[in-house]
Amino acid sequence: MDRPRFDYGEEVRVVRNLRNDGTFPGIATGVLLVRRGSTGVVRDIGTFLQDQVIYTVHFTEADILVGCRDRELIGIDAAWVQSRFEFGEKVIAAIDLGIGGNVVVGKGASGEIIKVLRDLPAGVAYHVNFPGKMLQVPEAALDAAPDGAPDGAPDGADVADWPALEDGDREGDA
Repeated sequence: MDRPRFDYGEEVRVVRNLRNDGTFPGIATGVLLVRRGSTGVVRDIGTFLQDQVIYTVHFTEADILVGCRDRELIGIDAAWVQSRFEFGEKVIAAIDLGIGGNVVVGKGASGEIIKVLRDLPAGVAYHVNFPGKMLQVPEAALDAAPDGAPDGAPDGADVADWPALEDGDREGDA
């Protein structure tokens, strides 16, 4: 197990949306607890399964205490890039999307954000799963999907089970 990177009282920023995984009492599983980019203060440090450091972070703006994994946090002074969309959010193509001059996803097609890419020279982009295609798409080429839009997961696939994504919304947008 790695040693904790943060200490008691240290300010941190969460880099992933934190949803209730069933361990937060009184709130339904899947409900958003803390939005990525929120800041808080480390109140306690513990372990999970003897190999993962868990920080209890007080997100003061929301006045909520949430357990966070080390990889879900950065120091308050670390570089931060805001994005319009997060892992797991439904989006639609704002324009036709193509490869080599051929349209592979038409304007208005719905998809799901699989990964947020914040460190690209051209700005924020996303890995988006459209039916039958996984594409890297710049932020400007996407719009928020209307409520109830279908996701881009293949038939019968549970996005949370895809190996590259690990633990659903909390792990996919590194």
